[in-house]
Formats: sequence, structure tokens, C-alpha cells
Amino acid sequence: MNIIASASSSWGIGNGNSLLFRIKEDMRYFKETTTGNVVVMGRKTLDSLPDGKPLPDRVNIVLTRSRDFSRDGVTSVHSVEELMEELKKYDSEIFVIGGGEIYNTLLPYCKRAYITKINAEREADTFLPDLDSDSAWHIKEQSETKKSRTGLEYSFVVYERADI
Repeated sequence: MNIIASASSSWGIGNGNSLLFRIKEDMRYFKETTTGNVVVMGRKTLDSLPDGKPLPDRVNIVLTRSRDFSRDGVTSVHSVEELMEELKKYDSEIFVIGGGEIYNTLLPYCKRAYITKINAEREADTFLPDLDSDSAWHIKEQSETKKSRTGLEYSFVVYERADI
């Protein structure tokens, strides 16, 4: 299992159930990396997607406490144990795509983290753990620093967990 996210310099990922930054190249990277694979998210993350619809060309799994939750094109699970059983059905890569509570719950099960690190700050109410200061994680790959059309500097960083 992997996580994929974009994060500010202080590892902020969201505010008010919205992303902090919308960088076209980051959206393209996310789409290219996750298409054809399994994405795992919370219900609020699903609701934040365009029209609250599942992402196309991916298996969409929602981890939610709500036993009443149902949405076309989505498999819902209600515990980490149920999620792990469901994931056994798939032979493709698995990407945790948010939100904050889901990232924090599933990070111990992840072997890689695909992080778009954005060299900027915005007010955030949701954060990822700082993988740079966690000795269990190390940088496997890092792109050169790029600049978005709006002037934001960012890089694509792949972290790998040392103990899995």
C-alpha cells in the first residue's frame, strides 16, 4: 500500500476539506500514478471530488464508519480489517488518497509515499506526519524543483519505508 498527497513545507495537506494547492502538473502526476489502480479514501474525500463521484479508471474504496453509506462505483468498508480483506482481491497498486484521518490510520501499512512537496505555506487544518524527520522513512527518488504556472515551487518526492 502507498500514500499519495501534496503537502506544504509544514506538511499541511488541506483546509476545510479542500486541497491547499491546485497545481496542474501535480493533478496530472496524481492521475498518471493512480489510473488503473486501487484508490482508498474516506467519505469526505469522496465528497470533495467533482460531483462526489468516484475517480474514473480506478477501483474506488471508501473506508467509513457509516454502515449506511452507499454510492455507485464505490466499494465501502468499515474497518481496517475489512479493508485489508477487500484489498486481497486486487493485483494492482493501492494508493491511499486521503483525507487526514485515513492517511494517519493507514500510514503504518504503507511501504511508499508519493508526495508532491510544495515550497509554500497556506493555512491548514489537516497535516501529514513529517516523513523527513521520521527515521522509518527515507527518500528513494526526488525530482528537480519545478515551478508551476502560478509561480509555486514544488518537487515530486518518493519516500520508502525502511522497516517494511
